[in-house]
Amino acid sequence: MIRYNNCKCPIKFLLITTGLILASLFTGCSSGNKITGAYKSGNYPNLFNSLLSKSDAEIKTKLGYAFNQLFYGNDSTERIYYPVGNDMAYLEDILHKDVRSEGMSYGLMITVQLDKKTEFDKLWKWMKTYMQFKEGESKNYFAWQMYTDGRIMDSTSAPDGEEWTVMALLFASSRWGDGEGIFNYKKEALTLLNEMYEKDDRGFRIKSMFNRKEKQVVFVPEPQANFFTDPSYHLPHFYELWGRYAYKYNQFWQDAADTSRSFLKKTVHPVTGLAPDYSHFDGKPYSTKWNPGAANFQYDAWRVAMNVAVDYIWFKKDDWAVTQSNRLLNFFEKTGIKTYGNLFTLDGKQLTVDRSLGLISMNAVAALASTNENRKLFVEELWNADVPTGQYRYYDSALYMLGMLQVSGNFRIY
Repeated sequence: MIRYNNCKCPIKFLLITTGLILASLFTGCSSGNKITGAYKSGNYPNLFNSLLSKSDAEIKTKLGYAFNQLFYGNDSTERIYYPVGNDMAYLEDILHKDVRSEGMSYGLMITVQLDKKTEFDKLWKWMKTYMQFKEGESKNYFAWQMYTDGRIMDSTSAPDGEEWTVMALLFASSRWGDGEGIFNYKKEALTLLNEMYEKDDRGFRIKSMFNRKEKQVVFVPEPQANFFTDPSYHLPHFYELWGRYAYKYNQFWQDAADTSRSFLKKTVHPVTGLAPDYSHFDGKPYSTKWNPGAANFQYDAWRVAMNVAVDYIWFKKDDWAVTQSNRLLNFFEKTGIKTYGNLFTLDGKQLTVDRSLGLISMNAVAALASTNENRKLFVEELWNADVPTGQYRYYDSALYMLGMLQVSGNFRIY
């Protein structure tokens, strides 16, 4: 209880009290947690500058070139962003000729970070028009896979798309303000966020995107695959913000952030730092009939390095992130900085010789939390890479753009 000394004015008391209440609401249930990192300082490391001595002008030019190629380059070989009419657009998985909620949500995040409101709004309108369910048990969720003409290919929802979309919409609200209808970004974000928690209360077959007992994100919110998780879906830095800015369930989101940090420690290999694609809630690897290699380090798992490093840069809650990032980069340097493949068993046996810019990009992001001398090598690999082209460019391009933003200090909290 706070005692207001010498406060005899009821209006003054009301103003002070109201301010304290609003501050409490703004910080949610997390006001007692010690926070440092960029959330508090506003300082985002720029490794291109600090490690490679690249100028602000060089970095801005490189980011601009990458964005222009991926959004407005050659239709057949370069771009992944395709306009539909004058007011919509989608990001296409070129190889599979489809549109994925994961990629669309990355597109939202990339455009809000680069202050590209026109492109953001076009992507968001396509998602709202075609991808988001308007009724039924999946209402407010997104179909994870669509045909480019807007028809649903697979009606299952994948939580990583919803997670990134919520965060991008909240950032858009802060950067640009809220508009009308579907462009009331904050309302749209919180409606989706609440649904991701509340679906279990509806008595439906389609469930919440988080196991409320385990306080962890599930693989998909359907009974056949909601009893395990995907380590790359764990985004404690997003949950930390939701615990502060959401209007409901703030303590749950804060608990989910803490739980994810603990989970990630359990699921990565103690020597290599590699994470599996899928795992049980206790961190142990998990395989499925449709993905028998999911107990290995595969395409989804590349992103764990990013999630650990960005969480550390934003909040610096646990120095384990430094240990983990050092361990991971040491493994890849030992494997061969110029030659490492893209798929491994967790104990480090290489399964392919294929090189992937998506993994190279994520390893560069790990350098943000690393204290190794070798981190410069991984940042150089990203800087020297060409913007992806060709039929495999979709996933590599998305992770490349996120990596470029993060390593350059342009992936920020708004």
